[in-house]
Amino acid sequence: MFFNILSWALIVTGSIFLLIGSIGLIRLPDVFARIHAAGIIDTLAVGLLAIGMGVQAGLSLVTVKLGLILLFMFFASPTSTHALAKAALDGGVQPQIKEDQRPDKRRLGAES
Repeated sequence: MFFNILSWALIVTGSIFLLIGSIGLIRLPDVFARIHAAGIIDTLAVGLLAIGMGVQAGLSLVTVKLGLILLFMFFASPTSTHALAKAALDGGVQPQIKEDQRPDKRRLGAES
């Protein structure tokens, strides 16, 4: 009973993170913010989903396969996120930068 509740809690939490990440992809202003949100959320959500399904499956070949999928995602997601950001920069897309509103001495890039 405990493992059933734990696995469903992990699966529901992972699904909620996926939903939040999907909303972030729609609402965020530029490609770099969207890539950042997707890269962070999909790794966390897939991790929670895979662990939840692994707990649900018990010790079996399915759990080993889920572990391999999780390992692949932990390496592939940051790599693909970096490649997308690099391609966007090389393609001429500039990140949105807000103007620094601080006084001159505290402004970023100001000489001391």
